[in-house]
Amino acid sequence: MQKLALSILLFLFSLITFAQNNDADRIIGEWLNEDKDGKIEIYKTGNTYFGKVIWGNSIYEDDGQTLKKDLKNPDEKLRQRNILNMVVLSNFTYSEDIFDNGKIYDPKSGKTYNCTMKLKDNKLEIRGYVGISLLGHSTYWEKSE
Repeated sequence: MQKLALSILLFLFSLITFAQNNDADRIIGEWLNEDKDGKIEIYKTGNTYFGKVIWGNSIYEDDGQTLKKDLKNPDEKLRQRNILNMVVLSNFTYSEDIFDNGKIYDPKSGKTYNCTMKLKDNKLEIRGYVGISLLGHSTYWEKSE
């Protein structure tokens, strides 16, 4: 009887975990930023979520062929990396409807911020902040089709 109860308990726990992961995985895909001048692909590695630049109005130099570099990065070693395919969202974990403990990098300014993400009304609320979230700024991305 104890084995049956334990088996049922483990089964229910795995269903809850599976349902939570499926809910979290709704974030996976391509997102258009609020200004509609950049597209970020959000993907999952293990239980952690990341996002990389896959398109942008300003990822090429004026010649239209040369990719722009990450020239404003405070780390000189990273200034020669291309903005295209650059990881700008990193290390997000999902818990209770919030993607937390992550960072967002802004290649326009070269700054990295603490960040949370939350799905709201078919939009992704991205909140970057320094210190506490209350002192941050939110932007809203739309899922790209």
